[in-house]
Amino acid sequence: MTLQVRKTAVLGAGVMGAQIAAHLANAGVPVVLFDLTAKDGDPSGVAKKAIENLKKLSPPPAAMKDRFGYIEAANYDEHLAKLRECDLVIEAIAERMDWKLDLYERLVPYIAPNVAIASNTSGLSIEEMGKALPENLRTRFCGVHFFNPPRYMALIELIPVAATDPKLVDDLESFLTTTLGKGVVRAFDTPNFIANRVGVFSLLAVMHHTQDLNLTIDEADAVTGPLIGRATSATFRTCDVVGLDTMAHVIKTMNDRLPDDPWHKYYEVPAYVTALIQRGSIGQKSGAGLYRREGKEIKVLDVATRDYVPSRAKAAPDVEAILKLREPAEKFAQLRSSTHPQAQLVWRSFRDLFHYSAYHLGSIADNARDLDLGVRWGFGWREGPFETWQSAGWKATADAIKAHVGAGNAMAQAPLPDWVFDGRAGVHTPSGSYSVRAAAIKPRRKLPVYLRQRFPEPVFGESPPMGKTVFESDAARFWTTTESGNCDVAILSLKSKAGTLGPHVVDAIVDAVERAEAGYSGLVIWQPKPPFSAGADLNAFMGFVAENDFDGLERFIARFQRMTARLKYSLVPVVAAINGPALGGGCEIAMHCARVVAALESPIGLVEASVGLLPAGGGLKEFAVRAARSAQATTMNDPLMFLTGAFQAISGGRPAANALEAKAAGFLRESDTVVFNPSEVVHVAEAAARSLHETGYRPPLPPQDVKVGGRSGIATLEHSLANMREGGMISGHDYRVGKAVATGLCGGEVETGTLVSEDWLLTVERKMFVELGRTENTQARIKNLLETGKPLRN
Repeated sequence: MTLQVRKTAVLGAGVMGAQIAAHLANAGVPVVLFDLTAKDGDPSGVAKKAIENLKKLSPPPAAMKDRFGYIEAANYDEHLAKLRECDLVIEAIAERMDWKLDLYERLVPYIAPNVAIASNTSGLSIEEMGKALPENLRTRFCGVHFFNPPRYMALIELIPVAATDPKLVDDLESFLTTTLGKGVVRAFDTPNFIANRVGVFSLLAVMHHTQDLNLTIDEADAVTGPLIGRATSATFRTCDVVGLDTMAHVIKTMNDRLPDDPWHKYYEVPAYVTALIQRGSIGQKSGAGLYRREGKEIKVLDVATRDYVPSRAKAAPDVEAILKLREPAEKFAQLRSSTHPQAQLVWRSFRDLFHYSAYHLGSIADNARDLDLGVRWGFGWREGPFETWQSAGWKATADAIKAHVGAGNAMAQAPLPDWVFDGRAGVHTPSGSYSVRAAAIKPRRKLPVYLRQRFPEPVFGESPPMGKTVFESDAARFWTTTESGNCDVAILSLKSKAGTLGPHVVDAIVDAVERAEAGYSGLVIWQPKPPFSAGADLNAFMGFVAENDFDGLERFIARFQRMTARLKYSLVPVVAAINGPALGGGCEIAMHCARVVAALESPIGLVEASVGLLPAGGGLKEFAVRAARSAQATTMNDPLMFLTGAFQAISGGRPAANALEAKAAGFLRESDTVVFNPSEVVHVAEAAARSLHETGYRPPLPPQDVKVGGRSGIATLEHSLANMREGGMISGHDYRVGKAVATGLCGGEVETGTLVSEDWLLTVERKMFVELGRTENTQARIKNLLETGKPLRN
């Protein structure tokens, strides 16, 4: 039978267990969250307190506060019978094998035969845990390793063992991929699996070379973060974020379970880190670790004195110049030859990481792709170890590593495997990635769930599918997929930077609608890389200002409005497929499409007020129309009841932080779809367009009788602005912008309850936009944003 996950149980309401429960709740999956029985008060008080603590975490583990309603608190003494209702049980208690085995023995009488049981362990033996289960349940057991924080980290390692039913593993991988939106990598049952094994070794290598080269902690972080494609937390800050105690536990697992590893002597926590742990300074969660904030100042640990000193280190200019070179082979050649300690830190750390990854590939991962994606998704790296090595020139780098190993300069003297030197140009090819165990190139898995990923995240050396171009200009590409049966829905991708919407892009969208109407079932607007659209092209706006051509600006806004209307009234359904920010005009495009399919972590909203403007592509008009329709279903028939929340968000320039919030705020409709895996957005959007077409899609009629709030509505909304201005919360220009937004939402200076047309509302928007565009304060805001990338409040 196929695993159908209707309800889940999470055992252990600690940091990871509670957050796993929260992400299941994000996906609309009911969860029973278990923990020990409280000594006093409510027996389920421990789990209930954990749920309350989730509400205080930042970043928030729940996409919406209502998600907590999906989580039920429970305790082991009273509620184990609830396990019979659950299809998936995830154990996430502390990393103690004896505790886990004891708990499994308690669970056995309450586990249904078709349930999936998984341990969220970061590196303990799955095989040993499974021995605590009866033979009939061992086939239902595997490891499933979430990364912290579970909502935001893409990676889940799935660890089956010999007894695990292969069908169960496939079903669980499908659930984790689509329902929870994760990148799943199958790992072998080896210590710390793939990502922690390689990622923590990389941290240890940087720590070792930092000390060996007599560099400071913040110097190391300055050159091992974004400059080399790593997270902004770089190396030592990453340790603080993970928790020094957690990192120490992972390192101890490697030390205890890998005694014959050539790098075993490095599986030790540095003495200065041990000292921090002993005094309770375990990183970000304790307020201090390798770094500590004192007021507004960030201080860093001085390893020699064990005191905190101001953190001011930067990458040396000549080293930064090397790291910014576009050609990887040249970059690594210069790093190898440079005598600067920072350059040597980067080279030596990569050298030993490459050496380690190649030596262990066959024992920890099925193929090089799984290793690279695992480390990328688990640690936030731009490239995995093999991708970096291959892009830097496989043979030249391998020869350099071999020479360093031979000279005794590398961290370990184990030789590179023979397969490294078999004439290959790397481990990743268009047809797959190298597997040591199979001694062959292995393609990606062909599970049905991956057919939903038209464009899976590629690794270096793969050739991502490009589709069939029908028409292309400097502004946009109109194309279809090449898969049989899917060419009836056209796709439009914008080519402007960040999907900005200048005159040529606006014309390209109108042209795409006409092409779609002439021969396709529907049109999907989708960007291969985020964002969906950052909104209007502000450089184009400043061009009108420079020419003092405000009549031309108004004509362009009218042109923009005709474009969004063209989307709304297209004869074929237009679907916006959003992965990443859809802001300002990008949000207005989405609001005018027949449907929106949005990835969960997509900020969506009308943010024009932050630069002193208002939405004028029909965004305010759409809110006014929707409010009037909603009001008709109430006894008061007052559209203002449905505009207050929208007014606060739009006048404050605040987007919804994610797609679920965007639904609640009205930027998306209830009929729009939120998907959790961004790689599935275009597939679901195509299916939505096709479904609409097959059910006889017809566009709506333009409304002619929209009841508006008028002067009374404007005054009511303006009152809240006056209070904020008097309280010093907004400036005088913020007030002016806010009143313009209120005017647009309420249909202009007309009598309350007046019935107006869609064209009337668009005219009000256009007029307000141009009036604000003429002001010096708005022009100053836009100029500052273009020059500095930062907002200006004036």
